Amino acid sequence: MFGGLGNITGIMKQAREMQSKLKEMQEHIANTRYEADSGAGAVTATVNGKQELLAIKISPETVQSGDVEMLEDLVRSAVCAAQRKATEGAKAKMSELTGGMNLPGLEGLMGGGA
Repeated sequence: MFGGLGNITGIMKQAREMQSKLKEMQEHIANTRYEADSGAGAVTATVNGKQELLAIKISPETVQSGDVEMLEDLVRSAVCAAQRKATEGAKAKMSELTGGMNLPGLEGLMGGGA
């Protein structure tokens, strides 16, 4: 009759451990930086694991060209590429936690809305 309580206790312990690992992983992902460039290094964007833009570097030669439209495209391209890297990085870390299983809704907990 009381054998079920042991199972429930074990399940609750596993749930707490998983929650703790998830929190650690969220912090790790949030603090990881991802960098991508466009235009052969003309523009470099850095984002964190939450896909928040941290930095943009633009080569002086790119600015001197005076082509504002091209610069806008390069910035957009670099930021999107860095965000894609952040999404892929978060998915890879999540896969470590879940053992490769795709658990619906769990990606949203990573903070990136991937």
